[in-house]
Amino acid sequence: MHDQQRWDQRYQERGARPREHAAFLDSAAELLPLEGRALDVAGGDGRNALWLARRGLRVTVADVSPVGLSHARELARQEGLELETVALDLTRDPLPPGPFELVLCFHYLQRELFPAFVEALAPGGLLLFSQPTQINLERHSNPSARFLLEPGELPSLIPPALEVVRLEEDWLEEGRHEARVIARRR
Repeated sequence: MHDQQRWDQRYQERGARPREHAAFLDSAAELLPLEGRALDVAGGDGRNALWLARRGLRVTVADVSPVGLSHARELARQEGLELETVALDLTRDPLPPGPFELVLCFHYLQRELFPAFVEALAPGGLLLFSQPTQINLERHSNPSARFLLEPGELPSLIPPALEVVRLEEDWLEEGRHEARVIARRR
């Protein structure tokens, strides 16, 4: 099954229901901008994008699933929030044009996107990236190993144009072993 079909089916089954944003956002909240543009890469139904929009950011959600993006727009409409949505396949389509003050990429691993994250960021803009590592398989069967970072791999993916503000890798609050970075474009 193609990624779009798989994710469309998952979002169709879930329905347009609000979901809690990632705990990583709470732990980074004091560092995040309160105005400007944000890009949520592989943002699905907008759970994190909505949190950012409530804080005053103009948010673009990019995802392969039109169903997920439709849910994001509906949830935003219910709250009186604005969200821009862009359907794209990150394996072949470029990121939406920046500059963005904030780029999020949570639970989507495509290593060759890191230079594109830099290009999408405004000078001084922040990248927040979070992905489970292979250690996660000790407690969870999903995602499979092909979608996981090697232990200690994340620092090697950070381009020199980014300054690491915070880097962590451990069993974190949502019960997964993840590597996370907050990095600022120089």
